[in-house]
Amino acid sequence: MDDPIEIHEGSWAELGDQAGEIRRVVFIEEQQVPLEEEWDGRDDACRHFLALRGEAPLGTARLLPDGHIGRVAVLREARGLGVGAALMRAAIEAAHRLGHDRVELAAQTHALAFYENLGFVAFGEVFLDAGIPHRNMRLTLKDR
Repeated sequence: MDDPIEIHEGSWAELGDQAGEIRRVVFIEEQQVPLEEEWDGRDDACRHFLALRGEAPLGTARLLPDGHIGRVAVLREARGLGVGAALMRAAIEAAHRLGHDRVELAAQTHALAFYENLGFVAFGEVFLDAGIPHRNMRLTLKDR
């Protein structure tokens, strides 16, 4: 039987090696995001989340100090296993624990339904980030 998916929360110093490799593969290799746009210098200030099955890293996300969730990435071989939803639930719970009344993110438009299923609501117009269409989304936490 496969090991369960576990979500680890920590600093960039603790999780950055594995999280950074996942982001490199997903964003830089697969999606052709320029290096300078992916590595924005904000990781040290964020809470990071790493999905593991056994010792194998599968996905990552980060929570910025202002309550934005970003850099949600799941390796191709782990997509469809619930990794992204588990990462998002962990980031939302951390934001709530840290006192945020809402979380926001910029979703790639192909992933809007994924975030809507987690309770996020889209707002504003579609915009390009690293040449990829995105839309802002928000989830209110005060009622949770």
